[in-house]
Amino acid sequence: MSDDVLYSVNQHGTATIVLNRPKALNSLTYDMVRVIGEKLTEWKTDHNVSVVVIKGAGAKGLCAGGDIKTLYEARSSKQALHDAERFFEKEYEVDKAVYRFPKPIIACLDGIVMGGGVGLTYGASHRIVTERTKWAMPEMNIGFFPDVGAAYFLNKAPGHVGRYLGLTASVIRAADVLFINGADTYMESDALERLIKQVEYTNWRLVNVKETLEQMIKEFQAEPPQESKLAPDQDAIDHHFRFDTLEEILQSLENEGSGFSVNVKKLLLSKSPFSLKVALKQLVDGKQKTMEECFATDLLLAKNFLRHKDFFEGVRSVLIDRDQSPNYEYQHVSDVTDDEVNQFFQPSENVRRS
Repeated sequence: MSDDVLYSVNQHGTATIVLNRPKALNSLTYDMVRVIGEKLTEWKTDHNVSVVVIKGAGAKGLCAGGDIKTLYEARSSKQALHDAERFFEKEYEVDKAVYRFPKPIIACLDGIVMGGGVGLTYGASHRIVTERTKWAMPEMNIGFFPDVGAAYFLNKAPGHVGRYLGLTASVIRAADVLFINGADTYMESDALERLIKQVEYTNWRLVNVKETLEQMIKEFQAEPPQESKLAPDQDAIDHHFRFDTLEEILQSLENEGSGFSVNVKKLLLSKSPFSLKVALKQLVDGKQKTMEECFATDLLLAKNFLRHKDFFEGVRSVLIDRDQSPNYEYQHVSDVTDDEVNQFFQPSENVRRS
């Protein structure tokens, strides 16, 4: 058994999952999500488990996402492609299990929490951010799309802020994670450590679990030291991102010409035009979908992107060669037709290849 995930249940009823690949920023592999899924299934009905804690090993954060360098191998063989598809299937299955888990889960969103790390913990009952939190859905930077249920949870953000975050891949801090409903509580990182120790030392069999945990968290919670940066920009974000086509969003940004709109337009134009159009449709459609339906769409899109040049080109430019100069299939948003985008929402065998 690999040590990439550590898990334990103490005598008082606290179960702990530690993502344990600190040198890789605790990025997720198939074996890691498989083990987490097995433990959650086991603990769901285990009377010796009252509370679950999910945290990351090392000083840098909870989890930077999926192990993208491994997924990059999907281009090399049918077996590697099969393994990559299997990873997404298991990852999404485990993410959904967190949403449905019947007992409290405390997610320690301390340090880096991105992509798959967001997906793993978004459904937890008690999500705690700190002064060190750096939260993002960064998939657009590698020619992919915001997955792990993002079309469901980004639509929980006020107005069109979730759409903005998904398309720009912006990194946000604690106050903004709270603002978009991505977390429930703020506390300083040392207070979070003390909370987790108290959780571990509490005999949960002797108390009302829900009430006691809520009271405990109240004792340690605080106000974030910095105010939300997104809140003052929400009117502008809502104005520009209210449109359902990328052309209209870009035109709106260009028409305004403010510093904010110029920067956002530049950010969008640095992404894969094809990925942008797919992601926008995914997010627009997601407003009307259940959590399960959003994950089903994500799995379909993920399998299609594993067969699309832009994903591998994005990973190459950012993580392999690091030249930050991706040569995407389409150079301009206007080159991507609605038909090509709509087709991408069909099973992979039905998608025409360029």
